[in-house]
Amino acid sequence: MIQRQINKSTLTLVQGDITNETTDAIVNAANPSLMGGGGVDGAIHRAGGSAILEECKKIRAAGGNLPTGKAVITTGGNLKAKYVIHTVGPIWHDGHQGEPELLRSAYLESLKIAVANNCRSVAFPSISTGVYGYPKEKAAPLALKTVIDFLKENTAIEEVRFVLFDSQTFTTYNQALLVLEQQSGQL
Repeated sequence: MIQRQINKSTLTLVQGDITNETTDAIVNAANPSLMGGGGVDGAIHRAGGSAILEECKKIRAAGGNLPTGKAVITTGGNLKAKYVIHTVGPIWHDGHQGEPELLRSAYLESLKIAVANNCRSVAFPSISTGVYGYPKEKAAPLALKTVIDFLKENTAIEEVRFVLFDSQTFTTYNQALLVLEQQSGQL
């Protein structure tokens, strides 16, 4: 586990399974249909049970597919987390189709929804780096910088955790954090 103080908040990097997190909210790297899928999306829906899917169906009935870069919130169902924030990250093409801006938006919109719902702690997976193909070495610094910049301006969230599924992803995020620290002189 790696931890850094950002303003009044703690940024944590940990290798693990996001479905076991006890944070107020966990973030789901969802697909636009919100109906569950593979990877972290499927794992969250399976672990959280039918209550999450039922709320997703209501959200979809009211507004259709969730656009890339946007986020919505549902119950955590059977999870330890009270809420699941569903966000749609971009599918990687070549990095010149707005992918960085859309990924940044997915993190920011998730953080804004967390604050609006009085969440003091949030856990993120590595959004878009699974089946959506976003290169981890490009996603990690963007995700970390987006969250760090948010925490420097907002004190409502006490902890943001990046829960990274495997050792390679954890190492990539840890290296990206060290580079960001070197570039800024501090966080």
